[in-house]
Amino acid sequence: MSSTLKVALAQIDLMVGDVDANVSKVIVFAQRARDELQADLVVFPELTLTGYPPEDLLMRRSFLGWVDQGLKQVCAAVQGIDVILGLPLCGDDGLHNGAAVIRDGEVIASYYKHLLPNYSVFDEKRYFTPGHEACVYDCKGTKVGLTLCEDIWQPGPAAASAAAGADILINLNASPYHRKKQVERMMVLDQRVVELGLPIVYVNCVGGQDELVFDGQSMVVASDGLPVLMAPPFEENLSVVTIDAQMKGEAWEPRQGDEELAVFYKALVTGVRDYVNKNGFPGVLLGLSGGIDSALTLAIAVDALGADRVNAVMMPSRYTADMSQDDAAEQARLMGVDYRSIPIKPAFDAFLQMLAPSFEGLPVDSTEENIQARCRGILLMALSNKSGRMVLTTGNKSEMSVGYATLYGDMAGGFAPLKDVSKLMVYALSRYRNTLSPVIPERVITRPPSAELSEDQKDSDSLPEYEVLDPILERFIELDESVDDIIAAGFDAHEEYRQMKKIEAIVKPFKLDDVREALTEVGFSGMTVTEVKGFGRQKGHTELYRGAEYVVDFLPKVKLEIVVDDASVDACLEAIQSAARTGKIGDGKIFVSTVEQAIRIRTGERDNEAV
Repeated sequence: MSSTLKVALAQIDLMVGDVDANVSKVIVFAQRARDELQADLVVFPELTLTGYPPEDLLMRRSFLGWVDQGLKQVCAAVQGIDVILGLPLCGDDGLHNGAAVIRDGEVIASYYKHLLPNYSVFDEKRYFTPGHEACVYDCKGTKVGLTLCEDIWQPGPAAASAAAGADILINLNASPYHRKKQVERMMVLDQRVVELGLPIVYVNCVGGQDELVFDGQSMVVASDGLPVLMAPPFEENLSVVTIDAQMKGEAWEPRQGDEELAVFYKALVTGVRDYVNKNGFPGVLLGLSGGIDSALTLAIAVDALGADRVNAVMMPSRYTADMSQDDAAEQARLMGVDYRSIPIKPAFDAFLQMLAPSFEGLPVDSTEENIQARCRGILLMALSNKSGRMVLTTGNKSEMSVGYATLYGDMAGGFAPLKDVSKLMVYALSRYRNTLSPVIPERVITRPPSAELSEDQKDSDSLPEYEVLDPILERFIELDESVDDIIAAGFDAHEEYRQMKKIEAIVKPFKLDDVREALTEVGFSGMTVTEVKGFGRQKGHTELYRGAEYVVDFLPKVKLEIVVDDASVDACLEAIQSAARTGKIGDGKIFVSTVEQAIRIRTGERDNEAV
């Protein structure tokens, strides 16, 4: 690189499907980059004109025509600066996820994305044809190579641009947020820099789109692998960097502690704000129970929309503690939201009366608890229908993952801000939010969590402590570990969740006492012994079957049956095998099968208790 190049990064919030709104924003930011920052080039995110992900809108010819008109509008409105933006482009072999380079009213170069992600939330192979050619163009003496999002995560497309003479790499992105994403990006960009020795301009969008939220954090990484610039998370931003051969980056450390929590909290606020606003809801309402989940949800909603667009509803029952009602009212006051209390006792009692003939003689169980949750769901949806405001549900990831929720009850609503937030993280985020201003009463954070659907109920009555449950769920869901992996990592297998196994061992009769003794030594004394016939290879006799001769060699054997939980299978197998082995042919066999149900006849105990 023999010259310098001023590159502007336009980190913008896009509206999926609203081409006119996206075009207007592109024009404003491009003109600002030219007039305020004196940039030579401005770069926008992936699929700038459509928003991401456009999904099946891409199958509508009318929509693609709208995109084409939008591109012409940008070309006509922006002069005196190169513009690189993302859009679907039609090629001879199909539709491509593309990037266009606009200069003084014309598209002077274009690029088709090579690597189409088709995993997790991505489904690009459904719509797009992959490209195969590099695109490098000259901008004031600097050779600029283009890539799109996934292209930078593998070495091939970037290497192709370098081989075509690129001095810098431009990477347009629509990269969704997760807590470890920025660290992953830095590792990938550093790897590409190490391979190629070229600086990289990485531009990402911001904003929420349904269940996805885009964090921005656009950056420029120098040829030493260190960031020169990093845009703020979850904010629209226009920044500029002068790129030259001597450009050096600065050391970067991942955010930790409250800094990491601040970004996570912004993600939740952004998701709620954009879902509500982009779908045209005038506001939201939620059930405020006096518990930690609804308390955090209320704080997020107010920070996203303002207090005037949030309604909180307390719906007490006979099991709702006075402190819950007091804490809910206090938080509503602190946050300045409209607050009302609507007791569910009349509705709950009416349902119990209607169901009394059907429930006669049956014990009280979770059915009655769920009726209370569904009474609340009916009230919230009625208020939603009348006001037009959307219901926010308040369930967290830990509860939802293990089914500790009520269908048509606390699950009823239009958006679930905490659906991917564990219970322990709910507490951490609540404490963090209170460092900004104390809006969640301390007692809400410190008291044991309870659904308050029965007398003296606590979450721990039905679930492991969250300090145990959440790490297990993280390993199972996030890290894809098996149950055996999790147990091997030091977590105990709870009796209720162990499978029962039946072990059948067919052994020689004179080995029976040895096997019994071996099993007793390792703690298994209950077994059934049945005489059977086993196949051996000692001299037998010949029989005829449909005209053919065959040799029948029967040896007397005994079969032992024992039922154990799956954590004990290996010890049991080792004991039997060791005791029954003679080293000669005909020692026998061992079979293991799963037991679906067990009942102890004398006591009526079932399953693991029976075992």
